[in-house]
Amino acid sequence: MAMTGVLRPGHAQIRVLGLDEGVKHYRDVLGLVETGRDRQGRVYLKAWDERDHNSVILREADEAGLDFFGFKVADKATLAKLDADLKAYGLATERMPAGELLETGERVRFELPSGHIIELYADKTDVGNGMPYVNPAPWTPAAESGIAPSRMDHCLLYGPDIEKVQDIFVNVLGFYLVEHVVLEDGVNDLAIWLSCSMKAHDIAFVRHPEPGKLHHVSFLLDSWEKVLRAADIMSMNKVAVDIGPTRHGVTRGTTIYAFDPSGNRFETFCGGYQAYPDWQPIKWTWDEVGTGIFYHDRKLNDRFLAVVS
Repeated sequence: MAMTGVLRPGHAQIRVLGLDEGVKHYRDVLGLVETGRDRQGRVYLKAWDERDHNSVILREADEAGLDFFGFKVADKATLAKLDADLKAYGLATERMPAGELLETGERVRFELPSGHIIELYADKTDVGNGMPYVNPAPWTPAAESGIAPSRMDHCLLYGPDIEKVQDIFVNVLGFYLVEHVVLEDGVNDLAIWLSCSMKAHDIAFVRHPEPGKLHHVSFLLDSWEKVLRAADIMSMNKVAVDIGPTRHGVTRGTTIYAFDPSGNRFETFCGGYQAYPDWQPIKWTWDEVGTGIFYHDRKLNDRFLAVVS
């Protein structure tokens, strides 16, 4: 599909309880590359194969969770149009000045009915992936440092009013619904998976009474073998694993869920199918929700549903 509006997930600012411990986890265990620190004390990181300056920002705080999740858009004209469209829809927007995040241009920020802060931006400094733009090798040593995901891929957020959230993403931002899980009533959704690209999802939401909660930020690996290697590295470093390695029914990805030292869940996954906006969304019924989330176990564990940050 032609990508002319929202391009992709761009960054997540994650709250950690201890900065040094958080940096050790995301940089040394997960294998992200540290790219800078700012006057506020925030630490900036990126996956090895990402070209923009940062995709993960760590901020020390008294409570774990997600400050905001950002999407990169095609250009400044698109940013201005989407800002106007959001206002016309009835959402208040805030302009965050260029440079407030390191190496990042002006951002448009707004709050979803689910209580989450979303940002849009057009510019972020290209720092490359450690290889030249002419005649590059296929990978660099950073590709084998820690778990070494190739990119920050998506997030799953918990909060109320996901019907309104879906309406904003589809009718204002140009996303489309790829899969959904319906509740026992067969009408309302428990969860929705939305895409702005050909990926099976770029963001997902689960209905939850408490607003603004993070379920996980997800990082992409290239193969099932690398997911298994990630499990080994997690065990070597005594990372608290939630579940996996296993497979999803929804999106068909293979996955491990685990927790950073502050209790923020993260995912390392690979696979999933390519999607198109003209496809009919896949529906999972309430009686098969366990199979949809964890295809091998065919049931959910209580921790996966209840533990959020």
